[in-house]
Amino acid sequence: MAGSESTIGALLDETGGSIKTGPFGTKLKASEYTATGVPVISVGEVGFGRLRVHHDTPRVDDTVSSRMPEYLLKAGDIVFGRKGAVERSAQVQPDEDGYFLGSDGIRIRLNVEECDPKFISYQLQTTAHRSWMIQHAAGTTMPSLNEGIIRRIPIVLKPLAEQKAIAAVLGALDDKIELNRRMNATLEAMARALFQSWFVDFDPVRAKMDGREPVGLDPGTASLFPEHLEDSLLGKKPIDWEITTLDHALAVLETGGRPKGGVAGITSGVPSIGAESIVSIGMFDFGKTKFVPVEFYKGMKKGHIESHDVLLYKDGGRPGVFEPHVSMFGDGFPFEKCSINEHVYRLRSNERLSQEYLYFWLNSEFALAEMRIKGTGVAIPGLNSTAVRSLGVLVPPSSIIETFTNEVAPLVTQILSNAKQSRSLAVLRDTLLPKILSGELQVPIARQLIEAQP
Repeated sequence: MAGSESTIGALLDETGGSIKTGPFGTKLKASEYTATGVPVISVGEVGFGRLRVHHDTPRVDDTVSSRMPEYLLKAGDIVFGRKGAVERSAQVQPDEDGYFLGSDGIRIRLNVEECDPKFISYQLQTTAHRSWMIQHAAGTTMPSLNEGIIRRIPIVLKPLAEQKAIAAVLGALDDKIELNRRMNATLEAMARALFQSWFVDFDPVRAKMDGREPVGLDPGTASLFPEHLEDSLLGKKPIDWEITTLDHALAVLETGGRPKGGVAGITSGVPSIGAESIVSIGMFDFGKTKFVPVEFYKGMKKGHIESHDVLLYKDGGRPGVFEPHVSMFGDGFPFEKCSINEHVYRLRSNERLSQEYLYFWLNSEFALAEMRIKGTGVAIPGLNSTAVRSLGVLVPPSSIIETFTNEVAPLVTQILSNAKQSRSLAVLRDTLLPKILSGELQVPIARQLIEAQP
């Protein structure tokens, strides 16, 4: 059954739903943002179907939400960004209930007795709807949305029972994707905890200094750690462990490139990774994928990504503020073949480190703090190659590097495998979605296809 055609506005009016734009002007001042509290959801937090709360997402406390309760989001709400990425929309999940709608956000709230919000949210993720949003957005230099545009968004309505069935079958794929995301967060946290214990807090060394057996280490591993700390430029460090600069620990430090005139309008070829895609290991926003022509890629003398490359955000961001980001790609994620542009560094360690150690060292608070300092005092915040090479690094003995890598490498491999599987599931979801909505594919058949996935 194809369903009947309608619009968001008609659906809201006929079923008692509502639409709300975030607080304008001085209703919410930047001075009211806090380090704790609920996230403020604006355009930067709106992904494709899901909200994306970042470490630098502003927050507000109860003094703001109690003053303006009308801007609190509820589970099931669908949020749009007002400016910029107008093709994006995201549904508020149950654990996001109570988030605060920012000034650059617009939300719709549907009557769940009359329609399924998840069904509507899935429609908004189709290629046709994204194209419609871009085409009908106001403005030229900065596309923007308003309540009137959102009310005109075309939708297809089906009987409520069928809406729920479609949402459930597609939701099964999203549940698998979300499970992988949470698993990856746990795996990376485990690896970070081990790195922190061994190479930042020096727990095994401190245990020996106190006459205790290092916790969780077999005798062979414990014997690799010394029994004393000494002063260094990084503060206390295990005796005889070396402090040097990345210049002495890297085999490769390079950027990539892109064709003269940029990549606008290039819709196929080889994916080109930009600074906006450097987030964390196993994370990539495929909605931001850009390409370079195959011939250009073949002619690049540098910037070809190899498996388990460490990628570092080179430059960009607000003037006077540099926030470094580090990622690692590999094992076919996010692509089997891709390159970087001139705003990303590709790093490979020499025999003194491993790629896993290099990734977690650059994510350590010491390295991040040094990068913030060296990358801020310029007109366009960023790190030149000299600054990267001058970054300090702690080099433990090779036996400890090897032991750490043997522990962490399987976790990294699993993260990349999960991320690659999630990409396949997302492609399947996006392939099934328009076919189910049009009636070309029936829900039971779609369910069988999904259940056949590993």
